[in-house]
Amino acid sequence: MTKKKAGKTVKKYKKSVKRAKKAEDGVKKEIKVVNIVISTSLKHDIPLEKMAATLPNTEYNPEQFPGLVLRIKEPKTSALIFSSGNVVCTGARSMDKVRESIKKIIKSLEKINIKITIKPEIHIQNIVASGSIGMDLNLNVLAMKLNNTEYEPEQFPGLVYKLREANATFLLFSNGKIVCTGTKSEDAVHDAVEKLIVNLKRVKIK
Repeated sequence: MTKKKAGKTVKKYKKSVKRAKKAEDGVKKEIKVVNIVISTSLKHDIPLEKMAATLPNTEYNPEQFPGLVLRIKEPKTSALIFSSGNVVCTGARSMDKVRESIKKIIKSLEKINIKITIKPEIHIQNIVASGSIGMDLNLNVLAMKLNNTEYEPEQFPGLVYKLREANATFLLFSNGKIVCTGTKSEDAVHDAVEKLIVNLKRVKIK
């Protein structure tokens, strides 16, 4: 190879690196929490039959399931309440809304003369977030080149990608839309998305 050709090759390489860097910098990711699943204990026995008979927006079918469902209008959440006082709450989009929901549950119990005097400890079980990573995805290529994927386009248009190093599972779509589950904090969601983007770029570069 002559010096002239070598110089052109180097220039081309530098340009491709610049383009890749520009593309990397230009990734527009938008991600927001759409559901926080928490568990807590009210440390008090709950008379579910009385609760179902007295309070509106409840569902209780002990023959089918031992828990009572309480639907809260504002914030729009659902609580699964057990006679032991254990509670699972879903639907909140922030921890403030979670706490607000727990207060509403405690207030509802006061109507059947159950007074909760403790401040329940809240344990995040799962956070679901959705959004976009701002890049088109070739799901067939990702299914071949990434580990821990499931892709059955005949059954469902999304690819499932388990990102074990972030304890997160992603649902990826060809238009760049994503759903993330499995994390237990908002910071962990964003860290997982950053790791996802790094892995996707690595596959594109190869």
